[in-house]
Amino acid sequence: MEAQKPNVAAKPAKAADGKKNTVPGIKNAIWVIIACAVVAVCLFIFWFGNDMHFDEDGHPQNLWGTIYKGGFIVPVLQTLFLTVIVLSVERYFALNAAKGKGNITKFVAAVKASLAKNDIKGAQALCAKQQGTVAAVVSAALKSYEEMDQNTELTKEQKVLNLQKAVEEATALEMPSLQQNLPIVATMTTLGTLVGLLGTVMGMI
Repeated sequence: MEAQKPNVAAKPAKAADGKKNTVPGIKNAIWVIIACAVVAVCLFIFWFGNDMHFDEDGHPQNLWGTIYKGGFIVPVLQTLFLTVIVLSVERYFALNAAKGKGNITKFVAAVKASLAKNDIKGAQALCAKQQGTVAAVVSAALKSYEEMDQNTELTKEQKVLNLQKAVEEATALEMPSLQQNLPIVATMTTLGTLVGLLGTVMGMI
C-alpha cells in the first residue's frame, strides 16, 4: 500500500493569516541616517567651528577646536557614530517589546500548566495577554494543534508536519522585525573603523 502524502491543502497555521508582527521599530533607517548627518554637520559648523574655540590666529584652544581641524572627515565620523547610537537604542526598546508584557519564564510555565490540563483556550488566552514574539509563535502553534486535533483525515505524521510548518511560518513572520536594522548597525560600525583610519592617514599626511 502506497504511503499517503501530506495534505498540502490543509491549513497548517494561522500565523501569517494577515496578521503583522507586533515588534515596534524604525522601518526606514535611511531617515535616521539623514537626520544624524544633519545633526553632525550642524555640530561641526556651529559648535566645533565656533570662534570661541580658536585664538586670533585661528589656532585651536581646546579639544573642540582641534576636532574641527580634522576637516570634512569629522562630520562623516559623527554621522556614523550617531547612527549606531540611535539604532542601537531603537533595537534595545524593540527587543524588549518583543518579549511581551510579562516574564517569559513564567509565561512558558503557565502555558505548560494549561496544556497539562488540556486547556487550549486557556493557553491561547495567556498568549493574548502576554503578546510579543514568543507569545505569537506559541499562539500559532496552539491554533494549528487545535485544528490538527479535530482533523480525522490526516495521519499522526502529517499532523506533526503541519504543526512544525505552523511554527516555522510564525517564526518566519517574527524574525525580520527582530533582525531589523541590525545589518545597518554592523555596516556603520565597520565603516566607522575604516573612516577613522582614513582620517588618521589624512592627518599624518
